[in-house]
Amino acid sequence: MTDEMPASDERRNFIFVATGAVAFGGAAMAAWPLVDQMNPAGDTRASSSLDVDISKIRVGSELRVLIGGKPFFVRHRTEVEIAEARAVNISRLRDPETDEERLRPNQDGGLNPAILITSGVCTHLGCVPLGPNQGNVGDYGGWYCPCHGSHYDTSGRIRKGPAPLNLPVPEYIYQNGNIVTISI
Repeated sequence: MTDEMPASDERRNFIFVATGAVAFGGAAMAAWPLVDQMNPAGDTRASSSLDVDISKIRVGSELRVLIGGKPFFVRHRTEVEIAEARAVNISRLRDPETDEERLRPNQDGGLNPAILITSGVCTHLGCVPLGPNQGNVGDYGGWYCPCHGSHYDTSGRIRKGPAPLNLPVPEYIYQNGNIVTISI
């Protein structure tokens, strides 16, 4: 008895394998448009970042911007606000982060402590906190969420109230000394 397969069996096996490969390739080609349509559209991707001219923000004030329908705070902090943020004992914070950890490096690799960029959404239930220029800054000189009483300090760190986390810091890049690109 020989272990060789007759030529007709080899041909049939080849046809089965070739047919399966073509069917798999056709299914993949048919599925690609269905999968690709789930990617965000070009206009949506374009609206997920924003260039902000920080030179126009006065010291002690903030600019509120919307990116992709979400609010963000761009604060030009005073020397007093920076000093208050740096003086905090982070071991006593619910979500411990130093002020420096909440900043992004500029083009030369250094930090610009005067500019703080955070999400404008309270981490408790998604309300938009009031800022230092809106009258009620809470107990720590930063942001206050009137919905449920969360207090954030001048670095956007949660200090009091039900919010579990600090105001998130988005990805942002200094394009030059005046322009920052914020991305979500």
